[in-house]
Parts: sequence; structure tokens; C-alpha cells
Amino acid sequence: MKAFVLDRYEKAASLRMAEMPEPTHRDDEVLVEIHAASVNVLDSKIGSGDFKLILPYRFPLVMGHDLAGVVVRVGPRVRQFKVGDEVYARAPDFSIGSFAESIAIRESALARKPKNLSMEEAASIPLVGLTAWQALVEKAKVKPGQKVFIQAGSGGVGTFAIQLAKHLGAIVATTTSAANVEWVKRLGADIVVDYKKDDFETILRDYDVVLNSQDGKTLEKSLRILRRGGQLISISGPPDPAFGKDIGAPGFVRLVLRLLSAGVRRYARRLGVGYAFLFMKASGEQLGRITQLIESGAIRPVVDKVFPFEATNDAITHVATGRAKGKVVIRIK
Repeated sequence: MKAFVLDRYEKAASLRMAEMPEPTHRDDEVLVEIHAASVNVLDSKIGSGDFKLILPYRFPLVMGHDLAGVVVRVGPRVRQFKVGDEVYARAPDFSIGSFAESIAIRESALARKPKNLSMEEAASIPLVGLTAWQALVEKAKVKPGQKVFIQAGSGGVGTFAIQLAKHLGAIVATTTSAANVEWVKRLGADIVVDYKKDDFETILRDYDVVLNSQDGKTLEKSLRILRRGGQLISISGPPDPAFGKDIGAPGFVRLVLRLLSAGVRRYARRLGVGYAFLFMKASGEQLGRITQLIESGAIRPVVDKVFPFEATNDAITHVATGRAKGKVVIRIK
């Protein structure tokens, strides 16, 4: 099969198209013919080696996390899916490889594709959808009437998280450029701050939840807009000790993670607010619940641009510019 592979860690890594063996599925896995995949910031971070301490992959590595496609084979222990089913997923860590013509994936990570979406639209959902779900539903337990601040509202996670927070009944604030203000309002944002003109810290007060996806300076400012007892969930770091425990990291890695987040956690305690790091996990069960929201019309995909399979590196470069509105997708079949 054709696939785009990473040969070594390097800044702004370029992937190589290669002929790779078709994956062999295990008893609890299905083989999926991939029709579309989407690009995430995580792909670039893995390529540059940002996560090599906690995700030590072997080379050559077939890249890509999100996919939509059709089941072509099933293992003997698979019960929920059959050949011909249209499915989508965020591939589990250490089993990634959606920038390819096929992938073997655990049944537990898979969900049926929303009936009202194309393959390209469905491929745009899994990572950002699960990230928003695990942050706002699992960790923050957002309730109606709470105030939620979602950074970078026009990005992949932002466009989904705004819609989910609004569905949960929250009052939603976000940041974006002036050109996108009305657009993110249509997604459900109640308060929109033009980050090029205004400082959100001078406008937002007493928020219950912040979903942080930006740098350290923005993180500290976001902690200060929380009410006492509020919580910040960061998907851009720094990792905390709870994350090290969750992934079963060795002792020295846990120590590194503790040191990396010590300053932020200390500052949060001083302000009387909570801090947690989130590195989303693959979950077919949660993706199935997201499917219900999409089919009901509560959430819709936001696709910025679709690239042909041969232009996978161009798609990754486009995401790296930070100017995409929503998700960037690769059409494979």
C-alpha cells in the first residue's frame, strides 16, 4: 500500500511517500480501507520529536491520526462491525498511520461514520471532537449557565469546542481575528475577542472553565480570568504528574513532567484555581456519542481545505501556518 512515512525526527519534518506492507489485523482489530484522513497540529509535533519522551515511536513511521473509511476485514473477536461498514476513528497512540491506503485499528477505537457526513467531513472530526469532549464533558463537567473560554475559536479544536460548549448550555467566549468574528459567533460563541486588537484578560472575568491551546504566557493570563474554584484544562502543556501516572510513564519521566508543570501548578494554587493537562485518548464509545450530536444537527464539521493524497506534505505545511479555519483534510480514495 502507499503511505506517507517519517524517517527521523526533525524540525518541519517532510514525509516520504513509500510502499509499505498492508497492515495485519489482530483478533480484536478491523482492517479499514481509508478514504480520507485529516491533519492535526499533533502530527507536526510528533514529526519534530516534541513527544518522543512519552511516545517513543520506531522508524519508518506511517503518520496520521484521524481517518474515515470502509471496513474490509474483521478479526474473530470483533462484534460491533462487519465488512462494508463506513467508520471513522482517531487511531490509538502507537497504532497511528492514517496517511495511508489502509490501517488496522482496534474495535474499541472505532465508531460508525455519521450518516449525514461525507468521508472528508467525517475524517475531520475524531481528534478534535474527542479532545473537546474529554476536556469539557469528562474533565470540566460543564453545566448550563457556566462561563467557558475557548482559545483560538477558528482552529480545529476551537470550532468543535465552541459548538459542544454551547450544546452543553454554556456561555462561550473565544478569541479570533477580526475577519472571523461573525463566523465564530455563528458557531455559537457569545463573546468574541479580536486577539490582534484586544487583550482578553482585560475583558473576561470570573470564568468557570478555560480550554487552553496556546503558549505559556496565554496560559498564565487565562488562569487569572478564572473565578476561585474554576479550572483550566490545557491541551498544549505543560504535562502534569497525573498525566504521567495515566500513561504509566517510568519514574524519571514522571519526575520530568512534575518539574515541567511545577511553576504553573504552584501559580494556579495561589490563585485558588485548578490546572490539568489533557492528552486525548482514542475512544470509539465517545466518538459514537459525538456521532449522535452530529446526526442531530447539534454540531457540524468545519473543513478548511481538502488536499489530494499526493499533496500530504502541503496539507501539513498549511496546518503549520496556523491560518486554517477548521480542519484540513486529505482525500485518499
